[in-house]
Amino acid sequence: PAMGSLGRCLARSLPRGQLGPSPAGLRCYGSAPPELQEKTLVLAKPDAVQRRLVGSIIQRFERRGFKLVAMKLLQVDQGLVDRHYQELRHKPFYPALVAYMTSGPVVAMVWEGYNVVRCTRAMVGDTDSVGTIRGDLSVHISRNVVHASDSVETAQREIYFWFQRDELVDWESRDRDHTY
Repeated sequence: PAMGSLGRCLARSLPRGQLGPSPAGLRCYGSAPPELQEKTLVLAKPDAVQRRLVGSIIQRFERRGFKLVAMKLLQVDQGLVDRHYQELRHKPFYPALVAYMTSGPVVAMVWEGYNVVRCTRAMVGDTDSVGTIRGDLSVHISRNVVHASDSVETAQREIYFWFQRDELVDWESRDRDHTY
């Protein structure tokens, strides 16, 4: 069977079972040289915060070697939800989505690394994918724990819905020389 997005990420060994099953022990590289870096937005949704899963979510990204460049806890208002999910505003489930996203605090994060958008989407997975954040931590498709940008272009747009430019921290990761 095809490995999916995670299989297309660069291979590096990881002890099996450490993050749940992963195809052939593949993992994505984290902090990259500047010319290879991209950023993505990850939201720990209200159910993740309420269920105290934020640390588990962060740990998965850190273990992948990605670099955290911004993070904040906030209570989301409808205006931010409308901007973020603008393409869904006319869907029948949209009022329930707004109610869910405004029901409690959200942890917004920006992660940086090589191929971080595609690898993050693979890590997040579907609600029923064993070995993914959603598969391992969510309990229902409507309470799916996390959001992750679906493309580099979308990530660039979404990051600035949630963060001001000066809230992203440019710092040197000391593991870069060991990774690349």
